Amino acid sequence: QVQVAESGGGLVQAGGSLRLSCAVSGRTSTSYGMGYFRRAPGKEREFVAAVSWTGNTYYSNSVTGRFTISRDNAHNAVDLQMNSLTSEDTAVYYCAVGRGVGGTWRLERGYDTWGQGTQVTVSS
Repeated sequence: QVQVAESGGGLVQAGGSLRLSCAVSGRTSTSYGMGYFRRAPGKEREFVAAVSWTGNTYYSNSVTGRFTISRDNAHNAVDLQMNSLTSEDTAVYYCAVGRGVGGTWRLERGYDTWGQGTQVTVSS
């Protein structure tokens, strides 16, 4: 059974940094990508960042230049370094794993396994 374990998150002041980590287990193939989505209060879940199995990275416009996603293939894990956080980044962040068929790394349908989500709260 494929499982996704998330860690990190919490409360931080505006302008600060946080690091989210996500590890996948039970997946037999190495040809998968990992990504983060987030859902802010009262809003739809949206794409944040992703990294494919070839190492290509993708970011939403709102986090480009502030967030960095990196993959640790040896540990089947991915980290999301979040800098210069603002109150607009407050959300539940979800890690997801999938094949991104057709280059769908920015879309929910590109992923087949999701974590439970971790809360990130940025105080202004």
